Amino acid sequence: MDRKPTWPLTLYFDGECPLCAREINTLRARAAPERLRFVDIRDEGFEPESMALTFAQMESLLHARFADGTWVTGLEATLWSWRAAGLGFWAAPLSWRWARPMLNVAYRFFCRWRPHLAWLPHPDGAGRCKGQSCALPEAGNATHKQPPSEER
Repeated sequence: MDRKPTWPLTLYFDGECPLCAREINTLRARAAPERLRFVDIRDEGFEPESMALTFAQMESLLHARFADGTWVTGLEATLWSWRAAGLGFWAAPLSWRWARPMLNVAYRFFCRWRPHLAWLPHPDGAGRCKGQSCALPEAGNATHKQPPSEER
């Protein structure tokens, strides 16, 4: 995308991915809402069909859309989201033409292996809520003692 962007950029991300969630936390801490907005594709109300996409397409690589309706995906979505947050200098190598082929291969490799990285610690903690229920980590063999009742 060589023209001036029309902000805000809406970034569609997978909130269940630990690495993705860490990146989103970094961007949220720095981005102004008039430049960068976030949509978790794992939220119950999210409907990719309303954008003429499937969930599989949205999950396969990062998607972002500018206010004028222009879509950017993959490395372009990463580059523009970091620029929107004022952190473009960290993502500058993504715009280097000579490095793009190698970075695209690395990005595709990451996308393929990303589902297998779910074991990594999530920034929201080990027990994450889904809908009306929360999963808690196993306590192992630890015993929980009740406090002694007071005698009268």
